Amino acid sequence: MPSYDDFQQIATAVDDGVMTLTLNRPERLNAWTEAMEAEFRRAIEAAEADTAVRAIVVTGAGRGFCAGADMDILEAGTRGTAAGDATAAAPAGGTQTAAPEGLDRNYAWRFSYLLKVPKPIFAAINGPVAGIGLCMALFCDFRYMAEGQKLTTAFAKRGLIAEHGASWMLPRIVGLTNALDLLMSARTLMTDEAERLGLVRARPADGFLAAVQGLAREWTHAASPRSIGVIKRQVYDGLFQDLDAAWRRADADMVASFDSEDFQEGVAHFLEKRAPRFTGR
Repeated sequence: MPSYDDFQQIATAVDDGVMTLTLNRPERLNAWTEAMEAEFRRAIEAAEADTAVRAIVVTGAGRGFCAGADMDILEAGTRGTAAGDATAAAPAGGTQTAAPEGLDRNYAWRFSYLLKVPKPIFAAINGPVAGIGLCMALFCDFRYMAEGQKLTTAFAKRGLIAEHGASWMLPRIVGLTNALDLLMSARTLMTDEAERLGLVRARPADGFLAAVQGLAREWTHAASPRSIGVIKRQVYDGLFQDLDAAWRRADADMVASFDSEDFQEGVAHFLEKRAPRFTGR
């Protein structure tokens, strides 16, 4: 059984197939640190290995989601001291020991490894989000944001640039012009505008986290976990493939699906008019 113990800057809980990962530095609006990043990665890896987990929800403790890099770290950077935990480009938030090849090299970086996790990841943005916190959310599969909250890329107003894959991922979510606007101006926008841009889906602040957890639980129990994992990889691999390669991959994946337990169950529950009992195999 994967371990979710011994965390200091995050908290985790698993309930009915949903692992909730809470950034847990509320006194600092959950500002990002090297220790938090290491714990975050460990928790994601544990959830990926846990067959009881079908979806992951990431949220923040207290009134914030993630205010960006801890300002003490940024101040250290202005003095020329090590600021690597918030600004380094180390793959996957650490030292890469063996360079991956082919498509896998795209999933080896600080937050891009989230795209390879075969379970849907929901960012439940309960409060202000900025900088590296927003970058992490960009690499979640879904972003839900409580009404009345604030969001900013922040980098340009700190004399920094679009780090952590933001300049690659943001245009794919909101389009080129909107991405340039948000990155260059570093202006603050509210939930309603972020939703209009397609960056988030808004939900009422009252009962927000429970609502996102309910959504994650509802459709990951209604659909095959195996199918969800394969489809997620198809979509993200497709960002790096041409149509021919994507089509050939889909044909091979479809043939493999016919031999799966979830395919048998998918047909059976439809014909028997009952709720599905997918195993993920």
